[in-house]
Amino acid sequence: MSFELSRRVSSVVATLLVLLLCAPAFPGRTKAAGASASAAAKMTVEPLEIVTATGAHRLRVEVARTPDQREKGLMFRTSLPADGGMLFDFHDERPVSMWMKNTPLSLDMIFVSRAGRVVSMALGAEPFSERVISSGGPALAVIELAAGVAQRLSIAVGDTVKHPTFER
Repeated sequence: MSFELSRRVSSVVATLLVLLLCAPAFPGRTKAAGASASAAAKMTVEPLEIVTATGAHRLRVEVARTPDQREKGLMFRTSLPADGGMLFDFHDERPVSMWMKNTPLSLDMIFVSRAGRVVSMALGAEPFSERVISSGGPALAVIELAAGVAQRLSIAVGDTVKHPTFER
């Protein structure tokens, strides 16, 4: 009898392990965690160039194109490469709002038009803040860089951003 009980318990344990391993595919589990992880994994790192009064500056940015990727953005990141950042592609030119919820890094936000022109900037955004940061007008995309990078590169309103997201 104890052998039979042991076999049943083993069967139940094996079934539970399979369910736990496959859990993200089952209703009732939050899809957001699985979607965010896969969305972040699919973000590509691409070259981007910003032309300022001091010359052309090449960066390598992750590109957030989907709503899930844009929603997660740089949340929970504790560092960025010196030449890195994130480009948020909103696909349509419109007023854009951002915030720093769950973001421990201070960031510079560069709002860019469809034509690839810097239209506004928010420098040194406060970590973890839920204060809304607005583009102040239509923007197609936002580039987030570590705080201080915009000043170091002399980025200013009117500068040109070169990336396939923007019209040439």
